[in-house]
Amino acid sequence: MARLLRITQVRSATGRDHSQKDTVRALGLKRLHHTVEQRDTPAIRGMIRKIQHLVEVEEVEEAEETKREA
Repeated sequence: MARLLRITQVRSATGRDHSQKDTVRALGLKRLHHTVEQRDTPAIRGMIRKIQHLVEVEEVEEAEETKREA
């Protein structure tokens, strides 16, 4: 089963470098306390590492997500 990362923005990107703001948007985060799920890939991990001070990350199994949808 593929792993997913549940990413929650916990700090504002206001006043941060443009590349950090762009990374927050590229992950799909739109506002504080907004949560998105992304596949666990090296590219996503790199984006998270760049803004690790702005987000909280939790690993979840993809099967857990499909159970909630059913």
